[in-house]
Amino acid sequence: MTLTTTSGAGPVSPVSLAPLQSSRPVTVPSDGRPLLDVVIPVYNEEHDLARCVRRLHEHLTTSFPYPFQLTIADNASTDTTLAVAHALAAELAGVHVRHLAAQGRGRALREAWQSSTAPVLAYLDVDLSTDLAALLPLVAPLISGHSDLAIGSRFARGSRVVRGFKREVISRGYNLLLKGTLAARFSDAQCGFKAIRKEVADRLLPLVEDTGWFFDTELLVLAQRSGLRIHEVPVDWVDDPDSRVRIISTAVADLRGIARLVRALATGALPIAQLRREFARGPLAATADDPATTAGVPTGLPGQLVRFVAVGIVSTLAYLVLFSLLRHGVSAQPANFVALLTTAVANTAANRRLTFGITGRRHAGRHQAQGLFVFALGLGLTSGSLFALHALTPTPAPATELAVLVLANLAATVLRFVALRAWMFHRRAA
Repeated sequence: MTLTTTSGAGPVSPVSLAPLQSSRPVTVPSDGRPLLDVVIPVYNEEHDLARCVRRLHEHLTTSFPYPFQLTIADNASTDTTLAVAHALAAELAGVHVRHLAAQGRGRALREAWQSSTAPVLAYLDVDLSTDLAALLPLVAPLISGHSDLAIGSRFARGSRVVRGFKREVISRGYNLLLKGTLAARFSDAQCGFKAIRKEVADRLLPLVEDTGWFFDTELLVLAQRSGLRIHEVPVDWVDDPDSRVRIISTAVADLRGIARLVRALATGALPIAQLRREFARGPLAATADDPATTAGVPTGLPGQLVRFVAVGIVSTLAYLVLFSLLRHGVSAQPANFVALLTTAVANTAANRRLTFGITGRRHAGRHQAQGLFVFALGLGLTSGSLFALHALTPTPAPATELAVLVLANLAATVLRFVALRAWMFHRRAA
């Protein structure tokens, strides 16, 4: 079966749907529809398409216990890919072809998923870099109702990955960037091995603007912010040396996508609150000693900022008092070092407990070690400021020293919050 669409680049207009019933198990359709629709987006894959589709079809036929279909989403190939897809659809039962007149992997996935009637949707990259044994574990949580989306993760514990150093660094750097800018809790945004429940896709896809490689990231961020549960599956993954991804142009597009998404979330352009009300699994009961539910203090990022600022004010006052006392007996640099080290240890402990709600001794030593690394960065800022001041004015007034240190500490404070949230306590921060 062949379907053709000429849709543009923009998102599809939202549709009004009934409230989503979370945690509802998926049942096998009684009208002959497949339970799972696996989409393979392709562009100029005439040499590899047949081999990969036959391999996937054989795996699903012999190992997948539910009815399925494969959809080859050809997005404007200029070689014989479409003809190969037609031949496969004629040869193999349950293989369908969807042809798009415009390029874009995200566009192909949106069109194929929105037109599908299967209750569970998935996609795999055509190179099948991910071991197919992970496909059933990927979709099982969606079928049971436990999760709303599922992703293969090359960084999950138990994953086995074979790829070059450059791609490893780029991938890890990208995911770290997502944690710092968008507070992403998922560990691998770009692995071409994902699944989603149909009713969730119908709600989120109209809000996803990207039609290229950033599509995955945008969808996952929207899902996370909407309160949906994202399941991660460790995978065995072998890099395709003939990958068509253009690293530089893709990286630039990703940075633009991140900036656009940050701006949309900051300005309220996305209906996150409405999505949370529609999607939400019921909130866990609050406990009296949970700092995130303290009366009068908001939760999430605003609450963390309020508590971090409060801890920071107390720490700064303690630092200035301690520096002033030590300054009477020693020079400025030793006084700055002792005062900053003492308050840094106390600040890490306070933020650990009060700002991010982490109790107990587990990982406390690691957190303090990370805190000392951030302290070293702050020391560099404040010490550098003092060096610069004394280079300009050999004998500055104590008030001038304090003023310079206050400004330097403000910069160090911003750096500290970013490090605490994106690196040290990122799991709890999100």
